[in-house]
Amino acid sequence: MTATIQTLLLMLIALVAVAFAARKLRTAPSILLVLVGIALAVTPGLPAIELAPEFVLLIILPPLIYSAGVSMSWREFKSNLRPIALLAVGCVVFTTCTVAVVAHYLFGLPWAVGFVLGAIVAPPDVVAPLAIARRLNLPRRLRVILEGEGLANDATALILYRFAVAAVATGSFSIGPALGTFSIIVIGEIIFGVGVGWLSLRLRRWVHDARAEITLSLATPYLAFWIPEHLGGSGVLATVACGLYVSWNGPLLIGSSTRLQGIFFWDLFIYLIEGFVFLITGLQANTVLARIQGYSLREIIAAIAITTLLLMITRFVWVFPATYLPRWFSPSLKRRDPSPPWKLPFMISFIGIRGIVSLAAALALPLALNNGDPFPGRDLILVITFGVIVATLVGLGLILPFVVRLVGLAGEGEKERQRELSDELVARLEAMQFGQRHLDEIAAQHELPEKVFSVLRNHYADRLQLLPKSFDDSFDEIVLGTSLRIQLIAEERKYLHRLLREGRITDEARRRVERELDLEEATINTAMERDGYTPL
Repeated sequence: MTATIQTLLLMLIALVAVAFAARKLRTAPSILLVLVGIALAVTPGLPAIELAPEFVLLIILPPLIYSAGVSMSWREFKSNLRPIALLAVGCVVFTTCTVAVVAHYLFGLPWAVGFVLGAIVAPPDVVAPLAIARRLNLPRRLRVILEGEGLANDATALILYRFAVAAVATGSFSIGPALGTFSIIVIGEIIFGVGVGWLSLRLRRWVHDARAEITLSLATPYLAFWIPEHLGGSGVLATVACGLYVSWNGPLLIGSSTRLQGIFFWDLFIYLIEGFVFLITGLQANTVLARIQGYSLREIIAAIAITTLLLMITRFVWVFPATYLPRWFSPSLKRRDPSPPWKLPFMISFIGIRGIVSLAAALALPLALNNGDPFPGRDLILVITFGVIVATLVGLGLILPFVVRLVGLAGEGEKERQRELSDELVARLEAMQFGQRHLDEIAAQHELPEKVFSVLRNHYADRLQLLPKSFDDSFDEIVLGTSLRIQLIAEERKYLHRLLREGRITDEARRRVERELDLEEATINTAMERDGYTPL
């Protein structure tokens, strides 16, 4: 127990240190965490940490998928469903088959085992690419497609993985029943996930207690994932469907207090999970190194390099035809959704980083077949998978900023962001004006006291006056006003503590007032961070 606590503390310290270093080096924390994990794994005297695949698939994966689903826009997901499906299903199947062919003819693996390797390394990760893409401020549609692919491709890969492992164990495989089973799983999980999302929101509205609602929100992804997984599905699609349902319907059914506390809770929870995921990935170096006794270093490096290069080529071969051929054959599609510039499919093809799900699937391979023989190629599959993860995450992740600048996408995200902020400003103005009109209607219908009406009316007037005409106008005034508001809040907080020390207010009263000040300051800081402003 003491060793476990020490290990957890060491990982927490590493997480904080890497976050600080990544900010200073302007590098994605995921890359540094994997490298630090590898360094810790090969450090003499430190306890070895072996990842339990069930822990990843049943404990870590559900909240990651659910959180990504909730944070994603259902409208944008639906409008990009065609490219997402082509990547999450078509590209995964194509990549699995291609890797199986190469693994059979170059690595000497049996056909079924080659399909196992293909299913393991085929799906790009959902966490690492999105973290890097957001950091580089890439165009929104590119990020939506990558996120949508990352949400759904694990389902395709895990189903293919189960079919392939069963084929290795039994020595037989039938494509017809497999396709039927695949269809049933997809449809059944989507329906089940929507049902879980509906039930979760109704229960949370019925409970009407922030702490209980957040507890229900934490249980929701596990309910959506575990039951389909236990019945032979993947659990991924159900969790995605649940998250998207909550994303679309939650704003009208979740109270403000729950939303504020829930955002903080889930932000911290996902931050810790993602950090531990990358750190633990690197810490598996010891487990992987113990598996390479039967192969020379040259063979291992060659197998990893060939597989990584194959995955990159396969993705390019799939993405470009899948982007342009449907529009060439369907003029109506081209009118609805014009062909994007080559930069978009190029970046989608390039960002093919593998992650923790692939490693968990490799570690979950059975040690022996039904007849007692060792699982063929198990150690080689594990080594290749780990090598591919490190090569794509570290290698592609480090050169990605250079590639973004090279293809000319570095400024596209910023232009898009400015357009979004302008639309947001219009929406803020229209919402305030709608509120004002509704206030006038209420006053006319219910004859509000003049004092109440004037206070509310002045509140709206003050908010409208503080709203800038555009995000480009009055920049200096916005920054100056924000800086003064933060300073005034700090002075109010000091005065409250003086009143507390003098015994003029109680601790409970001070906390209530301080919470209002904290909320106001947090709102200001969030707006500044969003708009790219730094208070004076």
